[in-house]
Amino acid sequence: MRILLFLGTNLAVLILVGLVFNLLGFSGVLEANGVDLNLSALLVFCALFGFGGAIISLLLSKWMAKRGTGTVILEQAGNQDEQWLLDTVGSLATQAGIKMPEVGIFPSESANAFATGWNRNDALVAVSSGLLQRFSPNEVRAVLAHELGHVANGDMVTLTLIQGVVNTFVMFAARIIGHTIDRVVFKNERGYGIGYFIVTIVAEIALGFLASMVVMKFSRWREYRADAAGAGLTTRQDMIAALQRLRTDQGHISELPGELTAFGIRLGKAGFADLFRSHPSLEDRIMALQNP
Repeated sequence: MRILLFLGTNLAVLILVGLVFNLLGFSGVLEANGVDLNLSALLVFCALFGFGGAIISLLLSKWMAKRGTGTVILEQAGNQDEQWLLDTVGSLATQAGIKMPEVGIFPSESANAFATGWNRNDALVAVSSGLLQRFSPNEVRAVLAHELGHVANGDMVTLTLIQGVVNTFVMFAARIIGHTIDRVVFKNERGYGIGYFIVTIVAEIALGFLASMVVMKFSRWREYRADAAGAGLTTRQDMIAALQRLRTDQGHISELPGELTAFGIRLGKAGFADLFRSHPSLEDRIMALQNP
């Protein structure tokens, strides 16, 4: 499962919306003649549900993160390590100028961490048990600083806005394609035939896959920003050391559940697949910090 939270959730929302309106016979995007598309109405319709899907994903992000990873929230420290984790996150949050986020630990031998939440003052930061066990305090602190950098930069909200624009484009273009093929290929002169519904859904899936490159490009860019923010909250040397430690620890790194990939740590690999990756390679991130 390598589909990201927003891509997976949004695609499900878009398809569900399309199916519901198709079953209800909604045709409000047609002109009064029942033949031509009303592009203004179509754009409003697509924007409403496109941004709605992105906002739903954002509001559900913390709940899905906890459920998807089995994260245990630290209401209070149960031991010295948990107290250190809470104190460290609290200190970094104060430095970053944000409210104390929820802090959690999820059971995984992989070295990973993530941050999510619907706004910078109501966030969740979680680390894996494997990262806490194998990384030094300075390295863990740098990883936490990176995640809090995402929160302080407002990455979740910005990603939502970008996803809303992408959703709107996908829905708008898919319906134009479906309308055109329904008229030209299936020869429907009025209303919609089954060809429109099938083509629209297929086009949404295909266009959603291609449009994900835009979201992934932003996701890679925000990783560099979060690294820079993490270096500012700790030191550049500690941030580089944490990334180098992640690189040497790569045998233990595994993917988060697909819905959370955009919010965690990934190694990244070279090649065409980079266009669909949420994170740049660790080598590129280390180089960016070494040559600011």
